[in-house]
Amino acid sequence: MQRTEKWVIMSRPGDYAGIGKKYGISPVLARIMGNRGVDLSSENEVRDYLSTEPLSQDEILVSARSMKDMDRAASIIKEKIKLGKKIRVVGDYDIDGVTASFILIKGLRKAGADTDHRLPHRIRDGYGLNFNIINEAKDDNVDTILTCDNGIAAAEEIRLAKECGMTVIVTDHHEVPFHLNGEERIEDLPDADAVVDPKRSDCNSAFRSICGAFVAYKFILSLYDEMGIDIKEAGEFLEIAAFATIGDVMPLKNENRRLVREGLKRLKHTVNPGLRALISLNSLEGKELSYYHVGFVLGPCLNAAGRLGDAEDALELLLSETPDSAHEKAVILKEMNDSRKSITEKGVEKALEISDSDRYENDTVLVIYLPDSHESVAGIVAGKVRERTGKPVFILTDGITSDGAECLKGSGRSIESFNMFEEMTAVKDVFIKYGGHAMAAGLSLPKEKLSEFRERINMNSSLSKDDLAVKIKIDMELPLSFVSFDLVREIERLEPCGTENEKPVFAARDISIRDMRVFGTNRNVLKGTAEDNNGGRVDCVYFGTDAEEMKDYIEDRERAGEGLKILYSPGINEFRGSETLQIVLNGIR
Repeated sequence: MQRTEKWVIMSRPGDYAGIGKKYGISPVLARIMGNRGVDLSSENEVRDYLSTEPLSQDEILVSARSMKDMDRAASIIKEKIKLGKKIRVVGDYDIDGVTASFILIKGLRKAGADTDHRLPHRIRDGYGLNFNIINEAKDDNVDTILTCDNGIAAAEEIRLAKECGMTVIVTDHHEVPFHLNGEERIEDLPDADAVVDPKRSDCNSAFRSICGAFVAYKFILSLYDEMGIDIKEAGEFLEIAAFATIGDVMPLKNENRRLVREGLKRLKHTVNPGLRALISLNSLEGKELSYYHVGFVLGPCLNAAGRLGDAEDALELLLSETPDSAHEKAVILKEMNDSRKSITEKGVEKALEISDSDRYENDTVLVIYLPDSHESVAGIVAGKVRERTGKPVFILTDGITSDGAECLKGSGRSIESFNMFEEMTAVKDVFIKYGGHAMAAGLSLPKEKLSEFRERINMNSSLSKDDLAVKIKIDMELPLSFVSFDLVREIERLEPCGTENEKPVFAARDISIRDMRVFGTNRNVLKGTAEDNNGGRVDCVYFGTDAEEMKDYIEDRERAGEGLKILYSPGINEFRGSETLQIVLNGIR
């Protein structure tokens, strides 16, 4: 089943002309900002959004101090360092867990801590803390476990660690497990010595949607401040936290946006040998790095280690101290990522074949078992199937629990109208383990529970056809004659664009496209010239595997005398030192 689309023009009333005049911007930019959730009635919020001031470490420290248990956690670790106690960092195997571990390891070492680390193996251990990791720590005479990007859902494991006499500090960013007492939602916090998680209902963070690496960075700033270490010493971690913010698909709002903007600038000149090697190996050296480069080129290389091998390879890349050792690790990660791409493509093809079968016709939530796939790519496959079908998707494959029992493991990716974590909590008795948030989750369950899980998650679903129609949000209708270099330059003030701060999308009607040609190695690029009835004219380009079919469709409409409706994003095409205006076509009807 192919997804259905619903084009929706965002309609937020406002005096955009007046707002534009007040802040020296165009009414178009004012409207786009309003569409991104900027409170245009708040001068502070508008000026903050338009500001290019970097997010300072002093500002980050202030926001860190507002977090519940942050001061307590820093105080405990300060005392452990003073007493020479052994501290073990327990991270995770994805990009956020690896980068968060790097920040804590390096930060603790600079503070003089006796520290080591443990990253769970995706296949042998599964996500986050488990009993084996706790028992290993006991055998190794570890005094304190410090988690990052995990721990909030590890109540039983933390209880064992406490029984073994260990101190446990959780730093995480995932949703807090809860149970219902009637209609009252009661959070089930683990019994750790400190629990730092912005998703706690009693956390005073002004902005809660940050990644695990950003929480770790804030913790190190707090620790340094507690110990009298100049917080500038933590400056190298800012770009790492920004890298993870993109890689873990956090919303580019509030402090995340400012963090990423500054982090991308620093990445271009990073002194980290591992990142330098990875950037060079992907032919990005000396280039202005963007959200795309981190999210779709560099980030997947770090993730590939935890998917197909051992996340230690990714962590060792970041910890590399020489160019030679860094290059060696970067080559391994890039090769793993190339292999991951091939495995993913096969998984997506099979999953779509299953979802198109008759027995899945009435399922509004897809629960798909792929016995021949690799559990490490389940999340990527789920995301791509969701993009193609518009439905929430769980991809499951064969796995093994931490105690060696056979099970099913997988990942889920959701849509806006389906809170995946809460829907899973409603059927939590079918799982061995689960966790995540509204849009994504990880899970394991007994094989015999597969049918029950699929049946119950669909039985509880109230998703309608309208919910399943992918809503393409359009900023406004904008005739082609409005596309100019000035408009494109002004739109650049929205950068960095990404999750929840997307590049603007405009609509235009009664369009014809002339002089079309398809080219590219895979015949996936369609270029032409878009024209409207008012004399607007601009070069256009469409990217897609269906470029040939799209050309035929446009020509058929042209012969029938029917004008097109298009969605587009304006930009500048640079070729051999020359700049020309161009629009990228996002949709054609």
